Amino acid sequence: MDGDVEILLVEDNHADIRLTQEAFKEAKIRNNLSVVQDGASAVEFIQQRGPYQRAPRPDLILLDLNLPKMDGREVLEFLKSGSDTKHIPVVVLTTSDDEEDILRSYKLHANAYLVKPIDMMQFIKMIHSLEGFWLSVVKLPPKTRRS
Repeated sequence: MDGDVEILLVEDNHADIRLTQEAFKEAKIRNNLSVVQDGASAVEFIQQRGPYQRAPRPDLILLDLNLPKMDGREVLEFLKSGSDTKHIPVVVLTTSDDEEDILRSYKLHANAYLVKPIDMMQFIKMIHSLEGFWLSVVKLPPKTRRS
């Protein structure tokens, strides 16, 4: 992909945020990782409202399901029902391996569903795999202007 890739991580666990940041720092592809820690902030970030008026438009969203204020399922539904946001790839990145969560996420049009490993090294390996696939192999939608 040409230029920097804008990634939005929606995650409330500080340890997972730190691990994800470290894994992406090691990546060879240029990317910018923005972080918000609850679902309501994710929606504000996407809409460039409140403290996120200058927020970049994400090319890829990594979304936890179990979030404060507004859970990840609600954020996913918001994203995939919006005409100007439904094209943004969303990877659910969560600790839940519950079949209902998996099915519901795909019904809400998640692009992928990944269960976070408990082991730190496995988590970093998964982030590297995610980065390699989504930022090296996949052709992401072109950047669009907001109306």
